[in-house]
Amino acid sequence: MLRESQTPNEFGGVRVAVTGGTSGLGLALVGELVARGAQVAFVARSREAVERVAREIPGTHGIVGDVSRKADIHPIAIQIAGLLGGLDVLINSASDLGPVPLALLADTDCEDLERAFQTNVFGPFRLTKALLGSLASSARQGRGVVVLNVSSDAAVNAYPSWGAYGASKAALHHMSRIWNEELAAQGIAFLSLDPGDMDTPLHAIAVPDADRATLERPELAAAELLGAIGNLLKFIRSERTLPEGAVR
Repeated sequence: MLRESQTPNEFGGVRVAVTGGTSGLGLALVGELVARGAQVAFVARSREAVERVAREIPGTHGIVGDVSRKADIHPIAIQIAGLLGGLDVLINSASDLGPVPLALLADTDCEDLERAFQTNVFGPFRLTKALLGSLASSARQGRGVVVLNVSSDAAVNAYPSWGAYGASKAALHHMSRIWNEELAAQGIAFLSLDPGDMDTPLHAIAVPDADRATLERPELAAAELLGAIGNLLKFIRSERTLPEGAVR
């Protein structure tokens, strides 16, 4: 994690919500955001994990909820907006692999495919939609607004046995591009970024025999992702318009 004296100031006072915020990349993002001066609310399914992270990273707001469940979305959105007093940045980081162990598409149960799409596509769609009012309000105030959907190289490359995950991430990536085209005029930018292979619990489940020494630390990936968001925030604030092709 960057020391406070080294951190850029793009996130000072910025109100950020992170899903999947109690482990892996999501947890690293929460810690890095707080170090950069952001106001942070994070979402995860486990009450025990949410309470633990809230204790370990003081000043954060933990929200218990499952983004894959439609009934949880509006309560999550209401808590995010209420606890932060609005929203400037939404990071959809929560992910689901689909079948575990990973399976060929022909061997994938419909329920596993559906769960991957519920978490990786419908969750970000519903939560973004539920928070559009708060995001648009921040954009009108000139605060700079960004939605980051965490993608994967499996969204653009076909890997055997990664079908449920890859197909859902491909849908998320393209949905991000459409959101960006539709909302850029309102000052809401969308990023869809691949953090690479990381040493996270999710990766360990997917590839249990992977050499952890070859995997990137989630803290480094978090810093890189926040660097991209920070640069975009700075651009929006200075230009009051969005650059072409914000999603990549």
